[in-house]
Amino acid sequence: MQNKKTWFITGASKGFGLSLVTQLLNAGHNVAATSRNVAELIKAVNVTAPHFLPMQVELGNEDSVGCALHQTNAAFHSIDVVINNAGYGIGGSIEELTDRETRDSFEVNVFGTLNVIRMAMPYMRQQHSGHIINIASIAGFTGATGWSVYAATKFSVVGLSEVLAQDVAEFGVKVTVVAPGAFRTSFLTDDSLNIAKRPIADYTAVHQTQSRYLQMNGAQSGDPEKAAAAIIEVAQMENPPLYLLLGEDAYDRAMAKLQKLEREFRVNEAITKSMAFNG
Repeated sequence: MQNKKTWFITGASKGFGLSLVTQLLNAGHNVAATSRNVAELIKAVNVTAPHFLPMQVELGNEDSVGCALHQTNAAFHSIDVVINNAGYGIGGSIEELTDRETRDSFEVNVFGTLNVIRMAMPYMRQQHSGHIINIASIAGFTGATGWSVYAATKFSVVGLSEVLAQDVAEFGVKVTVVAPGAFRTSFLTDDSLNIAKRPIADYTAVHQTQSRYLQMNGAQSGDPEKAAAAIIEVAQMENPPLYLLLGEDAYDRAMAKLQKLEREFRVNEAITKSMAFNG
């Protein structure tokens, strides 16, 4: 096939990851896919083929990540597209969430992403090509009540992607950060979502917002198959975007945030610009 590439995808046993793996394999691409449970991954994909490499990987363990990328390069002789898709939601106010819950969320959503990038870049630098696609969330641009730590992890992914794109441009490596809205995946199920184990009754607004989100499960407007197709399309572009919003809800929330930022920046323009030394 023309434009056949090698893809390395984390969190591949469900959601966007599974949709991506299935579509890419059907198109004939080489796909290295990771999960914490390789048996679950193999069962979900239900394909045995020489261009499919399923692997069990602990993203928080740099050696485990490095080994998986080494296996991928050994099997397919390149690493063209890396998709950092693994992650999970975490709900609760900062006070309600324990230090352990908070750190565990950053371990997967942020440090797992960093480990993959760190281990993938030597191959991409040597190739002088590649595309890193980090799946963040619209919550990484405009957070919602009750999801402070989740927003913090996804804001981190957006921020590191913005600077990464500048850092690796000289090697011909592209970066895209994806900010999806609500999609009909398993994101709102117990397997992908952690709600604070010690809720505090005073946080009524937080709990009401969480309840509304949880009621959306199975009724989200976004189609994950369309999202996967869009990500694949972007990866084929000669000049892919740095930012990719997915879903009408994501677009509306992002534009509202931009308008809010502009209003607040302009209201305080005089203060902002009055910081210079006089003399």
